[in-house]
Amino acid sequence: MTGRFSDRVAVVTGAAQGIGAATAARLAAEGARVAVVDLDPGRSKTAADEITAAGGAAIGIGCDVTDADAVTAMVDEVVQTYGQLDILVNNAGITRDNLLFKMSVAEWNSVLTTNLTSMFHCCQAAQRHMVAGRYGRIVNLSSRSALGNRGQVNYAAAKAGVQGLTATLAIELGPFGITVNAVAPGYVATAMTAATAERVGSSAEKHQELVAAQTPLRRVAQPGEIASVVAFLASDDASYVTGQTLYVNGGAR
Repeated sequence: MTGRFSDRVAVVTGAAQGIGAATAARLAAEGARVAVVDLDPGRSKTAADEITAAGGAAIGIGCDVTDADAVTAMVDEVVQTYGQLDILVNNAGITRDNLLFKMSVAEWNSVLTTNLTSMFHCCQAAQRHMVAGRYGRIVNLSSRSALGNRGQVNYAAAKAGVQGLTATLAIELGPFGITVNAVAPGYVATAMTAATAERVGSSAEKHQELVAAQTPLRRVAQPGEIASVVAFLASDDASYVTGQTLYVNGGAR
């Protein structure tokens, strides 16, 4: 395949479903060789097989991104397989929603570790290769919840941290030709938001209808619509964009 990423190698974490899967598929469709990374090796392989069946190039790698050594091994495997690493999309994340007075330390720690510390591990491992190559594109997934969201003090704190991480890495890595940006989606129709609906005693469909009624575009986003923005920031079309967080939320305020 040819396209914006025909000479690029990308790592996408949390890529077995939702936004991650859509992003991996989008990058591959535009020519990238993609490492589909997920905690579950079987799901990683399945998602990678779907990309190759569609004519793209992909490998599936199981990796616990909260484990620094595992992340280093994963990145090294990608470079050994494809010879380089150009794009990193940090998408892996979880929710453990609860109100502050009921939230456990385990719920706090698991979300901060998975949604923020994992990005530190992945960026640190990837930058070794990007700095050497004097080129890189890092795109981190934040969230509209970074602005505050009832029942998500852990998730909101982590996603706000992603924005600080992004801005700081843009300063540190810019001299090496590496851009670092974040995408902050609003409500996206994924398994994660379906779980949120269940938590509040609703169905995914009814929850989406409620959110859509409060959104200027009167609908929720699909994973592919977020993937298209990630792809822009990962491309040379965004070569002078760095340190930014782009909200993709249908105009919600």
